[in-house]
Amino acid sequence: MAGDRRLTMTRGSLAWLVLLLIPAVLNAATNDNSYWLTTETLSGLELREIGPALSSGRVSDIAVDPTDASRRFVTVASGGVWRTTNAGTTWEPVFDGEGSYAVGCVTIDPKNPNVVWVGTGENNSQRSVSFGDGVYKSVDGGTTWTNMGLAESEHIGNIVVDPRDSDVVWVAAQGPLWRSGGDRGLYRTSDGGATWERVLFISDDTGIAEVQLHPDDPDTILATAYQRRRHTWTLINGGPESGLHISTDGGATWREVTTGLPAVDKGRMGLCISPVDTDVVYSVLDAARDEGGFFRSTDRGESWEKRSDHAPGGDYYNELICDPDNIDRVYSMDTWMQVTTDGGKTFVPVGENFKHVDNHALWIDPEDSRHLIAGCDGGVYETFDRGATWVYAENLPIMQFYRVTVDNSEPFYYIYGGTQDNATLGGPTRTRNPGGIANEDWFVTVFGDGFKTVVDPEEPNIVYSQWQYGGLARFDRATGEIVDIQPQPAPGEAPYRWNWDAPVIVSPHSHTRLYFAAQKLFRSDDRGNTWTVVSADLSRGIDRNALEVMGRV
Repeated sequence: MAGDRRLTMTRGSLAWLVLLLIPAVLNAATNDNSYWLTTETLSGLELREIGPALSSGRVSDIAVDPTDASRRFVTVASGGVWRTTNAGTTWEPVFDGEGSYAVGCVTIDPKNPNVVWVGTGENNSQRSVSFGDGVYKSVDGGTTWTNMGLAESEHIGNIVVDPRDSDVVWVAAQGPLWRSGGDRGLYRTSDGGATWERVLFISDDTGIAEVQLHPDDPDTILATAYQRRRHTWTLINGGPESGLHISTDGGATWREVTTGLPAVDKGRMGLCISPVDTDVVYSVLDAARDEGGFFRSTDRGESWEKRSDHAPGGDYYNELICDPDNIDRVYSMDTWMQVTTDGGKTFVPVGENFKHVDNHALWIDPEDSRHLIAGCDGGVYETFDRGATWVYAENLPIMQFYRVTVDNSEPFYYIYGGTQDNATLGGPTRTRNPGGIANEDWFVTVFGDGFKTVVDPEEPNIVYSQWQYGGLARFDRATGEIVDIQPQPAPGEAPYRWNWDAPVIVSPHSHTRLYFAAQKLFRSDDRGNTWTVVSADLSRGIDRNALEVMGRV
């Protein structure tokens, strides 16, 4: 009956209706000089944390108060700065009100632990890094912050405070990853950050990845230059301008050191000075023609000896931490953390049992070198036996989500998120449990780096999730079945070239039809069981090595 018609909408169609109405509403609001989407309106929407708490996220740096080891700071590649004052029993975010969520490094003033410095922008060169807005300083132990400048640095390598004078601070600014220029080079302040002087500048394409002050003579400074550039089609992870520079007069003059180092194009160099014998310096670096590796100097960095070919890769690693007790023991950040006990001749895994991989930060207890705190893509882990066993900080909610999706489940819809190196996860937005949403309510649809998830709009138990480079799986929430459904080239067909984050959609006209794309577009009408190529090669066929980068091909 005409008078009994009902309008049925899915959540997706309602969303489309809202999008269609927004222009009309905005136009009307503009005409009557009002705008309904005001700060007051949005302030009425309260965010609530729904999980998951089964994983953490990518940690970029760790700093521990030298006067109180229970007070620690952790910086997150895509999640600000977190502080604990009880050795990790609880954590609190202390940087949420600042201008950058991407943070690369944190340093505590060795003379005054209430003074904390933070460098924003992740200090790696991976495709997933985010930029920052300069250097921040706190004078009350991390409770409040002030932006001290260098806003165009975008990526800070590390920050070092002169142990003799807290007003003298050194900042290694890598500079923008996707363009030239910016605040790039080695900067020094002599007035606590009120003003900055660039004391070492290589070029608009080459920044400083790391700076180290000699512990016994802080006027002796080592700085590593790092030439790099990322575009959508390539990463140039080194060049002729990369290298090691030394000053012995407090930064007034500089010279490049080459003795014993590769004479070819170099990449990012990591440094550590042994606390046991401060004349001994270790370096790990990338270089062309496979000449990179692990190097040792016994004269404060003036000359070098290659010890091995160990070089994890400067786009994501190449960071060293020297043991405080054993001159020959050095830890190297890597996918599986490595350690040498013979000065770099050989490396062995530290051990990752029940621990996430991809390590970026390590603190060694100066009072007990068996006690380590590691930061990796899976969060913070602590060991008291040099890595034989690890304790996981499960209360640090810093998971980095690339993409999120909601479905049409009833009575409570589900949300899915693809994460950086912590799988694709799904869970309900509400439950009937009086205790709310628990970890047991969340589940993994596929492992790896997760990206866009799409859900069958009519049968929400059918979920399609991705992992890097075009991995595609169909997950059945009712049975837990996971089926790999990535399209495969036919015999004699050229290999498919997948994006790191490949596009996928469900057709709005047929809930069993999928579209997925590499350099060709694929269609499936049976939920990915079979695929049909429905386009020619959509790429332009350009050789990426023929494209200009940093002014040259």
